[in-house]
Amino acid sequence: MITLEIILLVLFSYLTGAFPSAVWVGRTFYDTDVREYGSGNSGATNTFRVLGKGAGIPVLLMDIFKGWLAINYVWLISDVSLLPPELFFENQLAFGLSAVIGHLFPIYTGFRGGKGIATMLGLLIGLEPTAALFSFGIFAVVFFISKYVSLSSILASMAFPFFVLMISNSTNESLNMFAIFVPILSLITHQKNIERLIRGDETKIKFDKK
Repeated sequence: MITLEIILLVLFSYLTGAFPSAVWVGRTFYDTDVREYGSGNSGATNTFRVLGKGAGIPVLLMDIFKGWLAINYVWLISDVSLLPPELFFENQLAFGLSAVIGHLFPIYTGFRGGKGIATMLGLLIGLEPTAALFSFGIFAVVFFISKYVSLSSILASMAFPFFVLMISNSTNESLNMFAIFVPILSLITHQKNIERLIRGDETKIKFDKK
């Protein structure tokens, strides 16, 4: 049942996800708008690319936290203890996805956001931590070998449904359907990266500066 309370929490989740971590860190501490350099995205990857790990790591952690925080807004619902498990999860999912949308299209910075992968990771950690951590392991291995964040993100997102269905043995239909949606969203948001990977001119991330 959709109530005014749920609608307000969805909006609050969007505003949480829309917080422009990369733009805020870049402008506040480096006098730089990361959207004017690199890929033009206001996400953790472009922050690493433009400003280095000193800025990239805090932005990454903040973006992950936004997704995790949003799904926990479910505890602000009145009489949350009375919610059936399925409805509890669906509200978490609605809040988390609203945060991802906020990151993709942030109202604070003219709707120019990042790719939503870090915020999505925070959402996944909150919803299904085992599968999320296994997927992060895939990301870490691929990134260590290739130094391509985009390729690592795509492969990790594609692995997530496998971990949910085969490792976690989830019987939650909403979670299973969402797990299948995760790689689709990743492929959509990384379309330009995929084109650059095919051409061989995708930028690698290095940690030897700043």
